[in-house]
Amino acid sequence: MSLQLIRPDINLDFVGKRHFFVILSTVINIAAVLMLIFVGLNYGVDFVGGSVVQVQFEKPTSANAIRDSLKPLGLGEITVQDFGASAGHTYLLRFEKVANIGSLGTKLGNRLAKTYGPQGAKVVRVESVGAKVGGDLRRRGFLAVVFATVFMGVFIAFQFRHTSWSFGAGAVIALVHDVLVVSLALVISQFQFDLTTLAALLTVIGYSVHDTVIVSDRIREDAAKRRREPIESIMNRAINETLSRTILTSGTAIVVLIALLAFGGPILRPSAFTLLIGFITGTYSSIYIAGPVVLFWEGHHRVGSLSSRAA
Repeated sequence: MSLQLIRPDINLDFVGKRHFFVILSTVINIAAVLMLIFVGLNYGVDFVGGSVVQVQFEKPTSANAIRDSLKPLGLGEITVQDFGASAGHTYLLRFEKVANIGSLGTKLGNRLAKTYGPQGAKVVRVESVGAKVGGDLRRRGFLAVVFATVFMGVFIAFQFRHTSWSFGAGAVIALVHDVLVVSLALVISQFQFDLTTLAALLTVIGYSVHDTVIVSDRIREDAAKRRREPIESIMNRAINETLSRTILTSGTAIVVLIALLAFGGPILRPSAFTLLIGFITGTYSSIYIAGPVVLFWEGHHRVGSLSSRAA
């Protein structure tokens, strides 16, 4: 016997509140597009090119002190970001264009040693990506998200081809919604968007589709058994029947991600944040985005053709 946190015969009115949540999601999606255009993601070196150097200091220091120390090297604009649990001890230094990248770590180490002493500063790691390579990675990353979204929708449409293609359309729209919500969260938080964060975003797409398939499959089953009921009633019943499973699956993943976000350290934090927001919005969109698309297409009448195709 499977664990049930919520009785499957509970009758919460999810479908009845769909208009409010569709409007809310539309506003959020519009805000996401505007923020992406006018503010943009905080792209990491992977996507814009340049160099990132992690430096650890024995005693606390400040970003301005680091910039002043490195001015004689003539490295141009330097972005200095406090990095790590101990404030003032570890910093990430980002350079847009640097000649002789291979000797960058040595140059920085020697210069910082003059200011902070031989043991006062330590170059932990150096990462460099060319501007052309970064631009190519950014383009390929964008295409990966687009193709993953489209092909996931095609897959669901194929799986439900004998019922209604609107399930595939609902899945695609839900995925676009999830990507935009996660992108908005990343723009607001200004977490760095690099290859690791991109991988997390693709994981969100897969998770969201999985959740949508579970709900859609239950709708198909209930439509075949209850042909005389309205579509709204069948869909609401299906969501309620899968509610316990949704809470158990999503809740377990979310608890783990919260722990990872809190204790995983600054390197894992952007990807953990992306997954956390994505899993929450993926669960939400399976109920309030994918479902209303099917309802809109099938119309506000009795289940008719949908149930006959599901049989």
